[in-house]
Order: sequence, then C-alpha cells, then structure tokens
Amino acid sequence: MLTLYMVVEHFKEKDAVPVYRRFRDEGRMVPEGLVHVSSWVDHKLERCYQLMETADRALLDEWMANWSDLVDFEVVPVLTSQQAAEKIAPLL
Repeated sequence: MLTLYMVVEHFKEKDAVPVYRRFRDEGRMVPEGLVHVSSWVDHKLERCYQLMETADRALLDEWMANWSDLVDFEVVPVLTSQQAAEKIAPLL
C-alpha cells in the first residue's frame, strides 16, 4: 500500500546553500520506488517541506541517508483530506 509522508527538512546551521549546491550537482537522489510529490521551502530558507510517497518505508530512510550530513529530518505519515474524511465518516 502506498503511504504519503510529510518530510520536514531542517537545514543544518540554517544554511540552505550546501543543500541546494548538492541538489544542483547530484539531483534529488531518490531511489526507485520513492516518489517526490511536491515540496515547499519557508521564506527564511531554513526548512523544506516535502511530500513523498512510497510503499516501502526503507526507501525513505535510504534517501534521507543521502542528505543526513546537511539536513535533520522529521517524518510524519499523512493522509490526504479526502482519505481522512473517508476514514472518519463512519464515526460521524
């Protein structure tokens, strides 16, 4: 089953430059089977919020290992609003 994950990246020392340099030079470095859905960066360029999707949580760990020298991660499994509404509907 595919699961969505909200990944909050905290750039170490609040420095986005090394992160964007690696991204420019090496790409996102996402293993096959892990899908980058979308991402947003805060106005201070200190954090990135990425929505990722995979059926294999280990792929997310593999991807984060590529960036762990530059980024501290928070990972939260999430549902779409529609999925949440469907899940809660029987309780209403």
